[in-house]
Amino acid sequence: MTTAAPPAWVDRARLTRFAWLAIAAALVTIGMKTTAWLVTDSVGLLSDAAESVVNLVAAVGALVALRVAAAPADAGHHFGHAKAEYLSAALEGAMIAVAALVIIWQSVLRLLDPRPVEDVGIGLAISVGASVVNGLIAVVLLRAGRRHRSITLTADGRHLLTDVVTSVGVVVGVALVWLTGIDWLDPVVALLVAANILWAGWGLLDESTSGLMDRTMDESDNVRLAELLSRWADDEVHFHGLRTRVAGHTSFAEVHVLVPGAWDVRRAHDLVEEVEDALRAEYPDLRVSTHIEPREDPRSYDDYEHEVPVAGPTPTPGGPS
Repeated sequence: MTTAAPPAWVDRARLTRFAWLAIAAALVTIGMKTTAWLVTDSVGLLSDAAESVVNLVAAVGALVALRVAAAPADAGHHFGHAKAEYLSAALEGAMIAVAALVIIWQSVLRLLDPRPVEDVGIGLAISVGASVVNGLIAVVLLRAGRRHRSITLTADGRHLLTDVVTSVGVVVGVALVWLTGIDWLDPVVALLVAANILWAGWGLLDESTSGLMDRTMDESDNVRLAELLSRWADDEVHFHGLRTRVAGHTSFAEVHVLVPGAWDVRRAHDLVEEVEDALRAEYPDLRVSTHIEPREDPRSYDDYEHEVPVAGPTPTPGGPS
């Protein structure tokens, strides 16, 4: 049997307020970092400003994804729209890669034609201020992402945190150019920033692709589910075929329940209702599907190639009922 989706433990639509916060932060930092670049004519600070533009695009994508993911199941999407969050993370990863390529291009041009940076003190002060803004927003988004199991907010927070790290590198690099007078250090710093951005983009693309491919729940969660099921395992009841998958903030689990063939429907139904309630109490966003099988039937033992083992006595086909 398949249970109905449990009541939402959090209003997913309200998560869009975090996306609006990220959009506002991106607009502020774009203005600050662009000003820093115009004041100094530093390609390093230009690379920093370019990443803030990516932040804005990503935040808008996150807003759209969160709205779509919060939509309830409908006739065309029986399992909801949670996977929309993976599309947002993939878009953000792609945009990060584009920004990195632009930075690389500008850096190569500046290496071929080095120029001195100007008014560095003012530019660096503005850049540091923008980094503080991004750092605060990143912490808020990461905490919200973990609390609400939102890959969109987590991806946006990680991106902003990467932006903070690269901004620190840019500030240090531009300061060195200012102190040493070695102009070619500026584009070198920008190239290092681009490499870091590419690595972050690859990580987001890998995570979003994994989610779209129906990856299993974390190993610790799978082990916990198996432990919960084992509480009901005895000489009469056995569980096998436990499989899980994750779709955004929603997780799915299915398991086969072996019971004596002599049990009536009500007794078997009461058992699985009790089991499902316990699983959902531990994982509120978990949707559980159970399949009842008679333990005497050899066909009940056709397990899947990959499953999470559940501890307990192993029944024998054709054994006592």
